[in-house]
Amino acid sequence: MKHKFTKQFVDKLICSKAAGRLFVHDTLCRGLCVEARSTGGRTYYLSYRNEQGKQRLRKLANADDVSPTQARRLCEQARAQIIMGETNTKPVPKTTTDEFFYDSYLPYVKTYKRSWDTDLSIYRTHIGPAVGKKALAEVGYEDVVRFMALASTKNKPSSLYRIYVLARYMFNLALRWETVGVEQNPTDRYTIKQDKQHRERYLNRQETQTLLAAVDGSLNPMLKYIVPMLLLTGARKREAMDARWQDMDIARRFWRIPFTKSGRERHVPLSDAVLALLDRIPRFDGCVYVFPNPKTLKPYRAIYHSWHTARTQAGLSDVRMHDLRHSFASFLVNGGCSIYDVQKLLGHSSVSMTQRYSHLSQERLLTAANVAGEYVILSDNG
Repeated sequence: MKHKFTKQFVDKLICSKAAGRLFVHDTLCRGLCVEARSTGGRTYYLSYRNEQGKQRLRKLANADDVSPTQARRLCEQARAQIIMGETNTKPVPKTTTDEFFYDSYLPYVKTYKRSWDTDLSIYRTHIGPAVGKKALAEVGYEDVVRFMALASTKNKPSSLYRIYVLARYMFNLALRWETVGVEQNPTDRYTIKQDKQHRERYLNRQETQTLLAAVDGSLNPMLKYIVPMLLLTGARKREAMDARWQDMDIARRFWRIPFTKSGRERHVPLSDAVLALLDRIPRFDGCVYVFPNPKTLKPYRAIYHSWHTARTQAGLSDVRMHDLRHSFASFLVNGGCSIYDVQKLLGHSSVSMTQRYSHLSQERLLTAANVAGEYVILSDNG
């Protein structure tokens, strides 16, 4: 992007949080560019190619400190110094990995990623201690090998893959944003196998009734409502526990979930069984939540203890709460619903995420396929 730099233009230059960084080049001065960051900062740089033909940036000044005219003068001086081979100019300070993560990466992912706190935890535990103080541009393949090797001694394959994905994405963003000195992604040469093993556990009809009987006697007064809600809607645990009455549109029979894992809101149909369940849930004066802790009138932060007690009493200690979502999907597929119906009801962004449930309909499909046998009758002559 090119534009004639004026003070008014530069002062109003804004970069969206989605983009992270934006570079604009001046039409009047060769090599002069300004970097606008989503955090609000703006910096003038000289963009040039070194003797090896590689693109380089030399910091000139903060845009708040100098005018475009002054920036052009600084740019001309810096370019003359480079041409004359002068090396006594102050080099551009290199961004450390910590600085990039906390000042650039984290503010960016917070704009769209609900699980940004997981990235923060992974970085603080595995990546930061290894390369946080090191210049981002100087992190190499060997550094990646070292912190991944250390992480492999303490983590399962699935967790190890998350560490790798975070490191890879960080450097991809650094390249996209043209971070000074970063020319390649040090994770490119590193290979790791993604753990694609999905643990699937589905409740059958008898197990479902046994579990419902166990939660009905739980000391947690809301568990007997939360578990059926998950089984009847396929919602995620946190979606149900944070549900509010104002999002339950009884008249039009849908539940609006404003914040989902994908960052988009979705609408869950309210079946007759769900409406009957909602009608049984006790309400508390001044409380907006559907399944609040009666003592605080706020959502439960965790219900693991009561859930574990109930599932153990039901003889289903291997069933996780997320398996109730899987079970809802299995009810639908085995009941004749299409994969596309299941995709819509679960809120999956693509049907590929729902394909894991396709094998559940094998018995139903076999019955349907046998219909052909009524038309194709083979003779006994071979």
